[in-house]
Amino acid sequence: MSDLDLGVVGNSAIAALIDRRGRIVWSCFPRLDGDPVFHGLLGASLQGDEGVFEIDLQGYIRSERRYWPNTAILETILEAEDGSKVRIVDFVPRFKMYGRIFRPAMLMRSVEPLVGSPMIKVRIRPSYDYGRERPETTRGSNTIRYHLGNQVLRLTTDGSPGLIRDEVPFILERPLTLILGPDETLPEAPATLFGKFCENTADYWREWVRYLAIPFEWQDVVIRAAITLKLCAYEETGGIVAALTTSIPEYGASGRTWDYRYCWLRDSFFTVRALNRLGATRTMEDYISYVSNVVARNGDRELQPLFGLQFESQLHEEIVPALPGYRGFGPVRRGNDAFRQRQNDGYGSVVLAISQCFFDERLIRKGDVALFERLEGLGEHAARLWAEPDAGLWEYRTLANVHTHSSAMCWAACDRLARIAGRLGLPERAVYWRGKADVIRDGIFERGWNAELGTFVSRFGGDDVDASLLLLADIGLVEARDPRFVSTVDFIGRRLRRGAHLFRYAGEDDFGTPETAFTICTLWYIEALARVGRREEARVLFEDVLGRRNSLGLLSEGIHVESGELWGNFPQTYSMVGLIHAALSLSASWEDAF
Repeated sequence: MSDLDLGVVGNSAIAALIDRRGRIVWSCFPRLDGDPVFHGLLGASLQGDEGVFEIDLQGYIRSERRYWPNTAILETILEAEDGSKVRIVDFVPRFKMYGRIFRPAMLMRSVEPLVGSPMIKVRIRPSYDYGRERPETTRGSNTIRYHLGNQVLRLTTDGSPGLIRDEVPFILERPLTLILGPDETLPEAPATLFGKFCENTADYWREWVRYLAIPFEWQDVVIRAAITLKLCAYEETGGIVAALTTSIPEYGASGRTWDYRYCWLRDSFFTVRALNRLGATRTMEDYISYVSNVVARNGDRELQPLFGLQFESQLHEEIVPALPGYRGFGPVRRGNDAFRQRQNDGYGSVVLAISQCFFDERLIRKGDVALFERLEGLGEHAARLWAEPDAGLWEYRTLANVHTHSSAMCWAACDRLARIAGRLGLPERAVYWRGKADVIRDGIFERGWNAELGTFVSRFGGDDVDASLLLLADIGLVEARDPRFVSTVDFIGRRLRRGAHLFRYAGEDDFGTPETAFTICTLWYIEALARVGRREEARVLFEDVLGRRNSLGLLSEGIHVESGELWGNFPQTYSMVGLIHAALSLSASWEDAF
């Protein structure tokens, strides 16, 4: 049975998900949102048992896995019932070369015998057009070409192409190198190139981690989360995917199967902010370029909530009939119709994501008047739409209300524009945007606060709460020790908490009543508890979340509160962001640690 105990390797161009048996069960080419040529995670297609890249150890009984410390290089040891063992090393090259980052769309695998005489069978079964078509293959002296529609992938190996293509079992007597990538001739022998690229990639990641401003406690948690976030950023354009997968259901046969391989402005803000707090500001700088392109292309239109990695605005949702879905729970979707929605929090998300560049003197490309003027257009939309109904950050498909969180993010857009204007020496614009922000804040305090219940509420004039209200202090709308926020945190705990988990909301939505807790909501709650002074309670809940991670320290979107099982798209940037923020909020300081 498939599960989400998966590892991730990648290089900010492509990525691959690898299960406990060392099988690549998900990988899209030629970019993170491309055609899943390996799609075993969503089941075999109607064409047969393809969609995996497997090193099948005959008589397999168990495995061990680990990331090489502070890298995105994954090591898997497989053991057979006769005691024989093999070691698989997986990575995607990423390192500096010729004055730039070298990040080819290339999967690199090495298999070596450790104990005994292991017998293996290599099974490489890509498909294309979302599982609809099998590729034609052509064989060279040490290569196999897979013709996948409009792209060709070449496997280069120092093993037997015939044994690999025909899936013939053989005894592994020496290390075997498997390099799958563009249809190009490699400049060196596969093993030599693997060794060089592996060493260079390890050096890159260790150097990148070395300069992270990590907390004293939970260092391994934060490092793994930060690397994972980096793998979800598409560096060519600066876009950041919400997750690497599509259609992993929120739970079982819920029908809640969405494609998360796009750049949500909201999710990207959280990712950028988390990496900024660790000192990894390059992702923000790349994202500024992405947003600038999006805003320029958008013109004066309202800003849609998500875009493709190459700025695509039309992300029409369609059902993929060839794939049965994760554990058979479909439908499998390509595209996401949420792009059609009005989600008014997007304006604040963009402004918040890139505000730091106007104040951070470390940056080479600092914010200037031209960038500020582009952001002002977003601010005008925020000032106009803050009290208008939208789908909200939970993306209700048939329900629209004036959501308090959306209004608060509109306030944040205007508030930060006022601060930026002051920084740039534009006093008239600072006064203008401060006035807009004050109007919105007063409106939220009047219409988003329920005095009878003693809590901020999900929608203006409403009587219920959702987890997004936990962010009101985080963005600065209210102080953390403001009695209104403290009582809101208390009310949310009573209303939405289930054991150690927090639901997004308690009522029904378009698909009925949710059965899984959103991990990011639990982590928001943990942060809020820390802010209001309930740190010990927050630490207990945080340790519980850490225990829910998979064996490699990764999280999906949600957790089933009864089974504890991970559900939802994977790895979820929201969840990894939440781990970073919670650790930073709760950790002892370096100064007080020893």
